Amino acid sequence: MIKKIIVTAALLLTFFANAQDELENEVEGVIKTFFEGFHKGDTLLMKQTMADELILHTASKNKEGKDILKTDDVKDFIKEIGSGRPVTDKWEERISSYTIKVDENMANAWTEYEFWLDGKFSHCGVNSFQLFNDNGIWKIIYLIDTRRKSSCQAYTE
Repeated sequence: MIKKIIVTAALLLTFFANAQDELENEVEGVIKTFFEGFHKGDTLLMKQTMADELILHTASKNKEGKDILKTDDVKDFIKEIGSGRPVTDKWEERISSYTIKVDENMANAWTEYEFWLDGKFSHCGVNSFQLFNDNGIWKIIYLIDTRRKSSCQAYTE
């Protein structure tokens, strides 16, 4: 009887762990699609991953070293991605890690990144994505990032 209970418990734990992994993979896929659009300047692809009410923030320091929180307008952000940058500019946000947590229809993804402009290191930081699952479709509802030029790992390319 005890063997049956242990086997059943192990099977249930495996099932729930696999379900959680699948949700985390779905969230990671949304973020990868967002950045695919970002890199290509494909705002339609990006919009597929974004909620209509998306909120954008950047946490950084000003020239005097004072902490600031900047709110970005989504329409301006999309315009900059789609037509605000020269076609010859190559923007590349390299994600070095994903930490994803999911609870039912809400998810958080923490991604460390390096930003490269035309093959040259520009800055680094983290992104924190908040996502909502609206009837089977994950959408980014909130994105905050940090940006710094120092305290980055050794970027010497």
